[in-house]
Amino acid sequence: MLAQLHEYQNLDQFISSACQTYGDKDAFTSVGKTLSFAQVDTLAEQLAGYFYGQGLRAGDRIAIQLPNVNQYPIVVYAAFKLGLVVVNTNPLYTPREMLHQFNDSGAKALVILSDLYPKLDIILAETQIEQVISTGAADLLLDSSDPVAEHCVTWHQALAQGQGQYYPRSSAQLDDVAVLQYTGGTTGVSKGAQLTHKNLIANSLQTKEAFGDRYDDTSEIFICPLPLYHIYAFTLSILINTASGNHSVLIPNPRDLDAFVKAIKPFRFTSFAGINTLFVGLCATKEFTQLDFSSLRLTLSGGAALTTTAASAWVKVTGCSISEGYGLSETSPVVTLNQPGKEQIGTVGLPLRDTEVELWDENDKAVADGESGQIVVRGPQVMKGYWNRPEETAKALTADGYFKTGDVGIRLANSAIKVVDRLKDMIIVSGFNVYPNEVEDVLVSHPAVFEAAVIGKADERTGEAVHAFITIKQDVDEQELQAFCREQLTNYKVPKHIHILEELPKSTVGKILRRELRDEA
Repeated sequence: MLAQLHEYQNLDQFISSACQTYGDKDAFTSVGKTLSFAQVDTLAEQLAGYFYGQGLRAGDRIAIQLPNVNQYPIVVYAAFKLGLVVVNTNPLYTPREMLHQFNDSGAKALVILSDLYPKLDIILAETQIEQVISTGAADLLLDSSDPVAEHCVTWHQALAQGQGQYYPRSSAQLDDVAVLQYTGGTTGVSKGAQLTHKNLIANSLQTKEAFGDRYDDTSEIFICPLPLYHIYAFTLSILINTASGNHSVLIPNPRDLDAFVKAIKPFRFTSFAGINTLFVGLCATKEFTQLDFSSLRLTLSGGAALTTTAASAWVKVTGCSISEGYGLSETSPVVTLNQPGKEQIGTVGLPLRDTEVELWDENDKAVADGESGQIVVRGPQVMKGYWNRPEETAKALTADGYFKTGDVGIRLANSAIKVVDRLKDMIIVSGFNVYPNEVEDVLVSHPAVFEAAVIGKADERTGEAVHAFITIKQDVDEQELQAFCREQLTNYKVPKHIHILEELPKSTVGKILRRELRDEA
């Protein structure tokens, strides 16, 4: 593994060599438009020229706030060509969430979906962003686009200005930061996991190897409904598939199941990535069950626990088993994966090559076989640390390189890992992390709310749902508070239920006891 890793100096070499090797082959399809690897590389060259002409230099951060459109990989590859650091940003973020991420990362440039510009306009003056490119889903279908605002250039303007523009090729080294992947924390403040060129190349090579003979170079048609700003889809589609010369079919809105089915129907797709809720939804959609699955040989699940019900339904409908894996933003992301075709449902499989997984007790000592302990990970995919947060980094990374995940697991007799609990209070809603402190901070900023505690409760549709418990200063109803939350939080973070109590359970020192609320919920 390490010998193969050191064939590349950085991600620019990793990606550009593939684009040249597989030039005429289909690379990405979205909203009815397919681009070849050569076309993607040419557009990335033009965009890199534009960025350099606007003063961006190696190490500068560039935020991307786009759904799954073809522009996404083009921007990423342009950033890699220059040695810029990519800041993946959720398109569903509210202005408040955008402001934190842009300022924390120190982003100098932003590529944003045109429809999202009104949210940006609210906070742009409070950021360090100097360059904004606004693009629409149809920009790669049309030859021109209308300007959006005086602070922006359009996609086509940027490409025109960058065409033929000189720029120095990236000299980034393997240990340099390539991506800031934002994730929540126990403090509730989203922080950037520093993923290096080495982290991402290594995890691409490790994960591809774990796919085994169900994944082939140059012949895969890979359905990618998961958002590219999430590290799971980013590594799969933008890195692994491109490096392998494979075709990624990007789905901008997987919640629209009818449009989803229509988008993938023309393809004899061979591989598919999803999460539990998506598998359940698709298997209950008649039009999906009528598709041709004769070529499907690899289905991957991550981000949330895969249920036996979902796994069984998928096999019944498609004839293909689901390989569940486990990973985190801090591990680029994959740590373990079930061997395709030999899955042990209920586990997350075996560690990838060159990946050490241990289970530790509260004193950071390994537990006996069969006992539960905190999952800790060491390997080439483990992040460099948290961006500008040395104290948080020190808590998460040990001196000898183990990352403390905060998840609790058991190693089974066959060495497979089973995730059984979480040490931290994080809630996972449809594969997305929700941190209670962030939701609590928003709730208590409402004038009627005195105190708030937020927990996750099992939910048949989304895996977990956000439940809030509050005490109040004055009368207020659940709908008003949910509307207030929607103004400041992405939809999946908004409490599904808000319970008003006389008082919240507390310890002798006044700390709110979420665990007691979880037991009662």
